[in-house]
Amino acid sequence: MDIIHLLSDSIANQIAAGEVVQRPASVVKELMENAIDAHATSVQLIVKEAGRNLIQVIDNGSGMSPTDARMSFERHATSKIRESDDLFSIKTMGFRGEALASIAAVAQVELKTRRADDELGTYIRIEGSDFKEQEHVQCPAGTNLQIKNLFFNVPARRNFLKGNPVEMKHILEEFQRIALAHPEISFSLFHNEIEIFNLPEAKLSKRIIDVFGKSYREQLANCQETTPFVSIQGYVGKPEAAKKSKGEQYFFVNKRFIKSSYLNHAVTGAFESTIPQGSFPFYVLFIEIDPSHIDINIHPTKTEIKFDDEKAVYAILRSAVRQAIGVYNLTPSIDFESDINFGNLTSSPIPFLQTPASKTAYSDFESRKQPSFPADKPNKENWQKLFEGVKEVQEQRHIQEAPLTFSSKANSIHHEPPLVADEWHEANAIQIHNRFIISQVKSGIMVIHQMGAYERIFYEKYLKELTHKGGLSQQLLFPKTVSLSPVDFSVALEIMDLIQSLGFGVEEFGQNTFIINGVPADIIDEDEADVFKAIIEQFRINENHQKMDKKENMARSMAKRFSHKFSKTLSKPEINGLINQLFETSMPSFTPDGKPVMTILSLSRLNELIFNAEGFKQ
Repeated sequence: MDIIHLLSDSIANQIAAGEVVQRPASVVKELMENAIDAHATSVQLIVKEAGRNLIQVIDNGSGMSPTDARMSFERHATSKIRESDDLFSIKTMGFRGEALASIAAVAQVELKTRRADDELGTYIRIEGSDFKEQEHVQCPAGTNLQIKNLFFNVPARRNFLKGNPVEMKHILEEFQRIALAHPEISFSLFHNEIEIFNLPEAKLSKRIIDVFGKSYREQLANCQETTPFVSIQGYVGKPEAAKKSKGEQYFFVNKRFIKSSYLNHAVTGAFESTIPQGSFPFYVLFIEIDPSHIDINIHPTKTEIKFDDEKAVYAILRSAVRQAIGVYNLTPSIDFESDINFGNLTSSPIPFLQTPASKTAYSDFESRKQPSFPADKPNKENWQKLFEGVKEVQEQRHIQEAPLTFSSKANSIHHEPPLVADEWHEANAIQIHNRFIISQVKSGIMVIHQMGAYERIFYEKYLKELTHKGGLSQQLLFPKTVSLSPVDFSVALEIMDLIQSLGFGVEEFGQNTFIINGVPADIIDEDEADVFKAIIEQFRINENHQKMDKKENMARSMAKRFSHKFSKTLSKPEINGLINQLFETSMPSFTPDGKPVMTILSLSRLNELIFNAEGFKQ
């Protein structure tokens, strides 16, 4: 008996929908791009329940005839290309003819469309690829598409959707990309009948400010370069606008949003030495190139592009960004008035940047600057302790300066050679340059990364509070308001229960705004709004880079945020308290993201580093 047979059109469409329609944001992307291809000057997006119940796109584009309206829902039906050679001259957003057919296969669709010259428009209703109705109707010129009950006939796919805040965040990201790519078009977005965006036609700089907020008004540097091969234009952010997350970085090739780590390296390389390590610059850059030099048909979502000469694009892009930085005086400048041959260089700041960006861009360097040791006052006492025998002293177990205390889960560290908590002695621990703790142990020298140790301690503290919802809160005498971007606001709603478990008292207060009534008890002398924003930003960083549950993500975000405050001088009791608390954690050897907190330099290794290098033999 023959066992190979053709699948029905409905099943084939559902399979195809698995690639095209991954979540509501995928539908938003396809419908808005179709509106742009129809030469619309105004596009309205209406969403209910984060796209689960309704996704509606209304445009004033060219509209469709009755025949085209019906054909648009057939697989591989498109007006964008006719032959294979057209794939290398594509100037439209869509071209495969799969989007509407795939969407109609997993949703209930209603279409109203009319061309400007037609007296009547066309109404079509489809449910799960089945045409239910088609008739002539009165409607405005353009197209009105309603996608209702997404995945209504594929319950398993619907169950895989995340919560409304998560899905809405993805919709906002797609909306922002398309709105940035086409500032000449007016866009609006409504969610559950609440206006989120109302973006009138504007130039690119105004569109960036409308999308990301007024704080970007003074942070944009124009970037422009034109060559016979490729032209680049757009804006890059000044160094003080750099953030710890990669979210606000946009490349558009012929107005199509793309993702490219290779081109991103060109931009970040141009910013080298002007922003702190681990920060990412803001940019919105448009690359215009002849379609014959690129291939966009390599990924289902069309967010990856192949260039026939990537190295040339890389070099031109990097040069353009460097030029933009230089024009706006963002690069380091040399102070020719200072004499580097005299004076204590580490006692006064080096005039690194001559712009307001200096304090931000150079703060990371200043915080890690190593103090000098004057020759007339050698610091021999502490160094000699590293090589003295172990001195037995009375242990100081009750340390008032210790900021944290909690029970131990395990005290062993998986290291070579093995180390246990009682190998170190409090009398031997010293601090080096506010960054490292060094202590003599039986097998050699233990070196602890100070900030990494605090990150591990704070992580377990906050994870415990999130698990038991026991975070202490202090009420603010004067509540503070904090305004977020629509994406960050959506993220905050998603994790609001975790935020409140840590001790934050937060309530919604208008569009994209919260009011903060209380903060965790250990937040002292910090701006509450800045702390709240930083936690949301760090949560997004973790979410983009690593897959973890929300509770662990929040604990890591808090730990990362507050560990940076402890790159400072510690007293002797504080040093001993830090080591004690580190050994009481479940995994003292590593930070929550797997970076080493400590290492052991064995006696043999020390001998190799110091004596063998000088030709000595033991």
